[in-house]
Amino acid sequence: MHASADRASNQPQRKGGLTPRADDFPRWYQEVVAEAGLADNGPVRGTMVIRPWGYGIWELLQRALDDRIKAAGAENAYFPLFIPESFLQLEAEHVEGFAPELAVVTHAGGKQLEEPVVVRPTSETVINSFFAKWIQGYRDLPLLINQWANVVRWELRPRILLRTTEFLWQEGHTAHATEDEARAYALRIFQDVYVDTMEQVCAVPVVTGHKTARERFAGAIRTWSCEGMMGDGKALQMGTSHELGQNFARAFSIEFANDKGTLDYVWQTSWGVSTRLLGALVMAHGDDFGLRLPPALAPTEVVVLAVRDEPDVRTAADALMAELAAAGRRVRLDDRFHLGFGRRSVDWERKGVPLRVEVGPRDLAGGQVTMVVRHLRTKAPVPLAGVVAEVDRVLSTVAGDLADEARAFRAARTSDVATVEEAVEVGRSGFARLPFPALGPDGEDRLAGESLSVRCLQRADGSVARTDTDEADLVAVIGRSY
Repeated sequence: MHASADRASNQPQRKGGLTPRADDFPRWYQEVVAEAGLADNGPVRGTMVIRPWGYGIWELLQRALDDRIKAAGAENAYFPLFIPESFLQLEAEHVEGFAPELAVVTHAGGKQLEEPVVVRPTSETVINSFFAKWIQGYRDLPLLINQWANVVRWELRPRILLRTTEFLWQEGHTAHATEDEARAYALRIFQDVYVDTMEQVCAVPVVTGHKTARERFAGAIRTWSCEGMMGDGKALQMGTSHELGQNFARAFSIEFANDKGTLDYVWQTSWGVSTRLLGALVMAHGDDFGLRLPPALAPTEVVVLAVRDEPDVRTAADALMAELAAAGRRVRLDDRFHLGFGRRSVDWERKGVPLRVEVGPRDLAGGQVTMVVRHLRTKAPVPLAGVVAEVDRVLSTVAGDLADEARAFRAARTSDVATVEEAVEVGRSGFARLPFPALGPDGEDRLAGESLSVRCLQRADGSVARTDTDEADLVAVIGRSY
């Protein structure tokens, strides 16, 4: 992969036209995002334009998440983009956590505002102001609300799709009558919505557990996190679910008359995932030739690529298109004959389309077409009469193959260690699993000095602990993160 001349000139050998991942992972990532047509940098520093291919992936992911969120009983609503600054002051820990990232509007309509307004960094405060109006008695509970929206956090070190000043996400906010109900619901969202979507739809295996007090969400009493290992061994926090206790309920006076007729504060949760998941797909599944998509998230699952502008080729390609569409596949015809065949093939390879079916005169003369499997980079002839069946067979294997590959990579980069020093060594390029008591009172400070952190705490068998009462038996998963 590495030519000596390239090393000497400090110019990585470009494989398939891209910088190899092993030579310069950040540069490779930027190139894939650009050449796959996922996103561009916006005109204001830290903003982004999500291009049609990237937005098509987001729409499919959004649909998968939304179906699961609704199956968990939550309903979609929408709340204002602008939040009175005074709302954030009501929950001190919350505002302290977000203060460095806030965008504040002080002037509008040509005048200075009497009270500055904050551009939504998250919606706990504004949603809770309405929960206080909507909740009166225990029959109003549980109240389960989800919002699809954009948020703004003034990012000092932006990276496209991963950390941007404005991004898209969903944020769920719920209120419950008891602490146990709130915790159970936060965990239900965590497991049935987030972990299931990430592993079954995105094909990205995740390490799961709860955050330390240092790392948890501002204002929460417990945060559960999904941590994916990216292709350079770093962790990416892909989604979180928070148990908020009664912190916001007390700040916003969200009280209800319980079944005994006395007033009590509600118990709450919040949870969210964002367009950061598009970046996760690139970094977890991409190779030296571009993006590789699981079929569930591919805006086009199959491209029928007409090799030449000839009547027989056009007729056969159109027929295949119709047959695949009738079988329920997202299919596209590439008849851009003004571009060379090689250029068109590379375009679809970059975008990560799972399958290409190439229709050319020589193949047709033999009653067949050529099928190219993106994630394996293999090609083979397929009889015309068997294309749909073979497409179904191959597409059914892609997500499993990608997940297995990612899981094997993570296993090779994960080690059990006994000391913080060993954790630092392993955590530079993977995950270290350290018994939590061995971390000690200053362990997280020592890790921070090495640009490492505890990604989550989990049981020794890798399962999620429901409470902190068994911390002596927990393991800290340590690594570098995005």
